[in-house]
Amino acid sequence: MKKLQLKIPVLLPQVPNEKDTCVQRLIEELEAKEGLDKVHIKDDQEDTVPQLCFHYDPDIISIDRIQSLAERTGAEITAKYGHLLIEVEGIRHTRHARTLEKSLLNIKGVLEASANAGGMIRLEYDKRETSFDEITTKLEKENLQVKKSSSAENKGFKSAEKNPQNLNKEKVRDIEEQKHKDTDLQNHREADSHGAGEENSHAHGGIFGKNTELIFAIICGALLGIGFGLSYVTSIPEWVSLSLYIGAYFFGGYFTAKEAIQTVAKGGFEIDFLMLVAAIGAAILGEWAEGALLLFLFSLGHALEHYAMNKARKSIAALADLAPKTALLKKDGKTEEVGIEKLGIGDIIVVKPNSKISADGVVVNGKSSVNQAPITGESVPVDKVPVEDVDKDYSAQDDIKDENRVFAGTINGNNTLEIKVIKAAKDSTLSRLVKLVNEAQTQKSPTQLLTDKFEKYFVPSVLILVGILLFAFLVIDEPFSASFYRAMAVLVAASPCALAISTPSAVLSGVARAARGGVLIKGGRPLEDLGVITALAFDKTGTLTEGKPKLTQVVPLGNISENELLKIAVAVESLSDHPLAKAVVRDGKERLEGEEIPNASNLEAVLGKGIKASFGNDKIYIGNLDLYEGLDESTPSEKIATKVRGLEGGGNTTMLIRKNEEYIGIIALMDTPREAAKGTLKKLKEIGIKRMIMLTGDNQKVADAVAEEIGLTDAWGSLLPEEKVDAIKELKEKESKVAMVGDGVNDAPAMANSTVGIAMGAAGSDVALETADIALMADKLETLPFAIGLSRKAKAIIRQNLWVSLGIVALLIPSTIFGLANIGVAVVIHEGSTLLVVFNALRLLAYKKD
Repeated sequence: MKKLQLKIPVLLPQVPNEKDTCVQRLIEELEAKEGLDKVHIKDDQEDTVPQLCFHYDPDIISIDRIQSLAERTGAEITAKYGHLLIEVEGIRHTRHARTLEKSLLNIKGVLEASANAGGMIRLEYDKRETSFDEITTKLEKENLQVKKSSSAENKGFKSAEKNPQNLNKEKVRDIEEQKHKDTDLQNHREADSHGAGEENSHAHGGIFGKNTELIFAIICGALLGIGFGLSYVTSIPEWVSLSLYIGAYFFGGYFTAKEAIQTVAKGGFEIDFLMLVAAIGAAILGEWAEGALLLFLFSLGHALEHYAMNKARKSIAALADLAPKTALLKKDGKTEEVGIEKLGIGDIIVVKPNSKISADGVVVNGKSSVNQAPITGESVPVDKVPVEDVDKDYSAQDDIKDENRVFAGTINGNNTLEIKVIKAAKDSTLSRLVKLVNEAQTQKSPTQLLTDKFEKYFVPSVLILVGILLFAFLVIDEPFSASFYRAMAVLVAASPCALAISTPSAVLSGVARAARGGVLIKGGRPLEDLGVITALAFDKTGTLTEGKPKLTQVVPLGNISENELLKIAVAVESLSDHPLAKAVVRDGKERLEGEEIPNASNLEAVLGKGIKASFGNDKIYIGNLDLYEGLDESTPSEKIATKVRGLEGGGNTTMLIRKNEEYIGIIALMDTPREAAKGTLKKLKEIGIKRMIMLTGDNQKVADAVAEEIGLTDAWGSLLPEEKVDAIKELKEKESKVAMVGDGVNDAPAMANSTVGIAMGAAGSDVALETADIALMADKLETLPFAIGLSRKAKAIIRQNLWVSLGIVALLIPSTIFGLANIGVAVVIHEGSTLLVVFNALRLLAYKKD
């Protein structure tokens, strides 16, 4: 068997990531082809683009045939399946979202649907059987207003290399057709977004607009209170109070009955149905006041729950409002105000002092400090200076310096800046962040999946119990009315309202708070998993260290001064383009403080060992100890060799310098630890992280030196990329759950195999934003304790909410069965617990960084 790798985005240019179900469909279809033994996602990919690995028999199928099959199958899948993320208004609570999911899955062609109380819906559908228009029509029939929508189809992986010449004609045609569909979708979205004016403000909430449910609940309470008060006035006929109770039933039960009927019509049972049955039962028994109280508190609880969830939703929606809608475009020496959607890559925009930056770009003129807190969470403004080459195209460059790069939505300081646009508005870091946060809302956490499964069996069990209790009068000496009342009280007590909202409210609040702090958490699973992590694996270069070597020591040997040694080293190394040579030149010039440096010439490189060059009339050699072995008879003394090895043992990369036959000095470089590394690791230990392991390709001595300096518990050196994946798997076996922290690009395979992948500096990397479970937008290690602390707080609140919701049900069921609590008491405690878990979850919005 032989192997072949092909890039997934070339085969499926429209899927959001390699975890998408379309990738699995592609694998299944290709594995059925003759000659292909196995097809899988490549784990140890050195490329930043995800790849499929094909195990094939060359005697049966050729490479060209595999590529042709893969491209054609990918084109067929692309033409069949679509992905949508839709924001709607009108989802009132978590139970409504769950009912909506079932309703959407009943649409022919909808394969996957996920909705949340925050108003986000994520769909995967078969384009041959349904369309965007049919889906939105269905949503409108559900009394929902479509506000915004975005399609995964027009994104794909930014780093994918798609060459039309390599695609067959069928695939090109499919892509062109899809582009046309995407354009129509975008136009539809804009029409929805801009067309939702005042005339539609009442269409999706009732006669009082969005607050109809709350106003109905208040009217219900008022009628109940007046009716209850008048019932004690003997001169007023009973029918007056009864009429007021009936009015209270109407206003309090309107939305409950509406949802219950819709749910039952679809063959399901929800809490609304249970409450409605209990209220009707109370009325049959003549307990109109208790039934009205039940409906009043239930509808009021719904309305307040909706208000509370909207608070978290607005916190996320505020992200989208960070970027200004217009920009000052500079053209032919003049400035013109244009919409940000009209900005193109390479345009120059002018940003005035103390105003928001309109687009991602690089500074080409002016110096200023920029507040990047809205995107990266950094509390201190970052100084910005112009790039060296203003004419260069930076749109495809990932390694732009922080001092040159700016992001849409950040705030300029006291000076005017001119910025060259490097991303279109729809592809800006802020736009991608908003889209990913919205997607994260629809991702259910393990606890929510568990509670959903529990409710699926719990609600029918309650109905069976209530059915049994209805016939209690046959066993015990009591009238049927008493048995019926008890059954209705149990029905109220057993309704798991608090349980349904306990986890989604905490996840939504946690994701929203993290986003405000410059941390993107992609859903409930990574939020919960990070909250229980006790082991962290770190990549070394660029994560725990600065990611660039620095000159750490200059050791003269013999009678030469440090400055003279540096001048020789800088002169010779300036002829080389090796990263270590650049570091010597950069830091050497800084130490020499402008002193004149003579020129060297005739550079010759000795691969992997060092260099030699002419310096005046002298011959200069610079390299490691291996360079001088076998060079000639002038080998370094044991004393010099011991000194070199000592520096290397401390984690340095050393260069021994020889002038003609004389060894004149040693220079040492090191990828130095970040200033914040030691303090951050100390904080992590304080919050309960027991093991912190560094995974690096550097030799073990360097790894040990760095680990000792910054306080790591373990250091594993000399690891190849595929060995890092094995290391993560080994750690998972020992620690159960492990988080991997890196840059999200070179570390992508290791991250994919960890429990939670955490990428640093994601604001400047499209790939990191897509591949990581959690993305720290700023390239700052010190954000990590905040992310872990928030996740632990969220996990604790989810646990508290579960105990409260299940505890209340466990307390109320026996209390109502044995007559210790009536319907009124049950509904007060029941609705109180629902509001308690929601407002407990909202505490996450106020979580503060240490």
